[in-house]
Amino acid sequence: MTPHEVDISWQVLRGIVRDWAGETAELDAVTPLAGGSINITLALGLKDGGKAVLKITPHRVDKAHADEAWQLALLREAGVPVPEVYRFKIGSLDDPFSYILMEFVEGVDLAAAKAACTPEQFDALQVELAELVLRLHAKTNPHYMRVHGGDPVKFESWPECYRTIYDPIWHEVEKSGVLPVKCRKQVGKVHERLDRLIGHADCPRLVHWDLWSTNMMARPDANGNWHIAALLDPNCKYAHCEQELAYLELFHTVTPAFLKTYQQTRKLPPEYHQIRKPVYQLYSMLNHLRLFGQEYLKPALAAIERVGQVV
Repeated sequence: MTPHEVDISWQVLRGIVRDWAGETAELDAVTPLAGGSINITLALGLKDGGKAVLKITPHRVDKAHADEAWQLALLREAGVPVPEVYRFKIGSLDDPFSYILMEFVEGVDLAAAKAACTPEQFDALQVELAELVLRLHAKTNPHYMRVHGGDPVKFESWPECYRTIYDPIWHEVEKSGVLPVKCRKQVGKVHERLDRLIGHADCPRLVHWDLWSTNMMARPDANGNWHIAALLDPNCKYAHCEQELAYLELFHTVTPAFLKTYQQTRKLPPEYHQIRKPVYQLYSMLNHLRLFGQEYLKPALAAIERVGQVV
């Protein structure tokens, strides 16, 4: 893919590189990476061997890049490895490109790491991941809220915050007609009873909110021992940390080695396994059904069936 194909000129990319690396920096290669539906993600190579990752939104004022920079700084402050942010910019009418320019992190995603590891090495990698998630969840806040650089809406109640996050997602799925009527009624009951189903006695904790294998980079050290190199693409919130764990379990991102290590510090109560995990996993699956369509219909129906036993 060339810059022309994504409607971003070589001149624009060269200007971004020179703002970062100096007027003598020369752009040598542009390689597409997996990105979102709005922004474009590119690996930029310089003639001197330097590398960076650029997320850029053409012809749009996009504050999400500033939010990502804010969130990555927060994760780094919590002791979690993340890419260094070189610079970010919110576009304007005169300069209509919003972007964030970041460190290029060498490594592979967690699924590829698993394929390259021995079982013992992958268990050690899972232990390290659990320790990082514990560091993240140790950072608390007086309120539940989305995390961004502006003035977020703050909630005293976790069910109220959670309902606000998922109201538009659930109603979009509900109106689409993709679910059978009986299943829509079942989810409706869950949605009405969130106060009872996901209420808890813990405090708001910092969560990544989109932890799965593609958003984790790993690499071996000189001795062949694997380590987490970086967590990517945060969508941070101060939330109930069990939601993050349910998401990690839903897509089999973590193993018993992770859960054992995590629970040595923070034991998960029976209510997590019996009630809250099925509810959290249901909403994650509804969101995937909304975003990706029919391929998630069967697992969404299975999630509805599981949660039906606790409503």
